Amino acid sequence: MSEPIFLHAADGFRLGGFVWRHRTPEVDDEPRPLAIVNAATSVRCRYYFRFAAWLHRHGWDVLVYDYRGIGESRPERLAGLDASWLDWGEQDFEAVLRHARGAFAGQPVDVVAHSIGGFVTGLAPSGARIRRVFTVGAQYAHWRDYALRSRLPMLLKWHLVMPALARACGYFPASRLGWMEDTPRGVALSWSRSRARFEDTYVHAPIARSAQERAALVQRLAAFAAPILAVSVTDDPFGTVAAIERLLGCFTHAPRTHLRIAPAQIGVREIGHFAFFHSRFETQLWPLALHWLRTGTLAPDTPGGVISSHSVTTEAAESTTQ
Repeated sequence: MSEPIFLHAADGFRLGGFVWRHRTPEVDDEPRPLAIVNAATSVRCRYYFRFAAWLHRHGWDVLVYDYRGIGESRPERLAGLDASWLDWGEQDFEAVLRHARGAFAGQPVDVVAHSIGGFVTGLAPSGARIRRVFTVGAQYAHWRDYALRSRLPMLLKWHLVMPALARACGYFPASRLGWMEDTPRGVALSWSRSRARFEDTYVHAPIARSAQERAALVQRLAAFAAPILAVSVTDDPFGTVAAIERLLGCFTHAPRTHLRIAPAQIGVREIGHFAFFHSRFETQLWPLALHWLRTGTLAPDTPGGVISSHSVTTEAAESTTQ
């Protein structure tokens, strides 16, 4: 059973989430791992409950939480909340990692990240504490990376309608449109302004960061060292090869593997951007995460194919010769 938790970011913002925890911090005389789930943009942490409970049954303590402005972390008044994707990583995910340092002392920390959650994972200053990362459809929504068949309607939806409503209302009233959870204005602008180089998204107000701050963010992602398995599926209009590879290219010091799966390879017609975490894929897809978090390797019967694989030693040798 899950239990609610509340914690505060360094700037005082109150965050809410849930924990599944075993009675002992060890399993087979080894520290029990903790898995933190970093959600997609404006998707409530409750969406991941079944997956979290499943990981818990397989030996992990699990923590899910909502970024500021979403679900359990939504203030009474959302209009005017100053929050961007950068705040979700630097403030909110960082607060969760700091909480884990005390509440789960000595336990390895793994991350399961969905969509923007993969980007958020690299933004926290305490990212060096992370053991392994498993991502699903992880990218930061640069429009040129959208699947060609969906690009025009996605441009209209996310890069015209969304920022216009966010400016008019002081937040993006997405729930009224049935699109997702209501979303802080800065997050909507982070998405709609997303550039080929993520740091260029944050040049202009109201989500501007200084040149020094933007450079520090680039360096933080580059210094991230935990091994990453990035899973994408061929029918995800966000998670194209270009989109996944663009984000993975920021993590230059992390061993990283991009695994791409077609729905037909697991005997289904569609998976898309969200369905990985549906319980109907408990036996077909969820074991990919379990095996990676447990061993840091792909299981022998893993479906799909590896698009790219980068090791730290290879890149270190290349940088030495340049």
